[in-house]
Amino acid sequence: MRTLLISGASRGIGRAIAERLLADGHRLSLGLRDLQALAGTALDPAVAGADRVLLHPYDAEDPAAADAWVQASAAHFGGFDSVIHSAGIFSRAGVLFEAGQEEEINRTMAVNLMGPWWLTRAAWPQLAAHGEGRLQVLVSMSGKRSKGRLAAYTASKFALLGLCQTMRNEGWEAGIRVTAICPGWVNTDMAAAVQAIPAEAMTQPQDIADLSADLLRLPNSAVPFELAINCTLER
Repeated sequence: MRTLLISGASRGIGRAIAERLLADGHRLSLGLRDLQALAGTALDPAVAGADRVLLHPYDAEDPAAADAWVQASAAHFGGFDSVIHSAGIFSRAGVLFEAGQEEEINRTMAVNLMGPWWLTRAAWPQLAAHGEGRLQVLVSMSGKRSKGRLAAYTASKFALLGLCQTMRNEGWEAGIRVTAICPGWVNTDMAAAVQAIPAEAMTQPQDIADLSADLLRLPNSAVPFELAINCTLER
């Protein structure tokens, strides 16, 4: 059994991962912008039990929020050993962005890059102390190649993949294993406007949740750094 912090668990991939890991018997601390988002669901502590699930306020743009969430989680469960970064936002800002999009670009970088950086920094002592700490980061295929004109989103994900590589290097001797999960289109709200691929043909959140659960069972000697998942053939 592991004790995990999961960001972005109120919907989409993060929620699917949280539901699967709870069903597998793990203990979860979920960082949320809206603490009422999971009320009455299987992830509600009133349903799952406060010994299994903790909900805590978390804003990925605020480094102090990361520190507070980590401290509360360690106090509630007596420590933790894994972090799954699933919080992220989408942006259509391109290279030739219109005046006034600077705020959107800065927020995209703050949530997608600095959020995982700050949360990992706060959680690092707990992960290192365990000896088999785990970091899973929802990056994107957009962190591996550029298709289209989504400059802000793509830049944030390229940078995030680079951060994952450095975290892997930094944590290796302490037994921390990092996996950058890089999906293409996934059937979530973020992909709702996509017309070229039917929702049923996209990767499903539950499939990524299954892969996340499998990764947690692997020993230090077998954890992959990068997991690319794509519902389309790219030549």
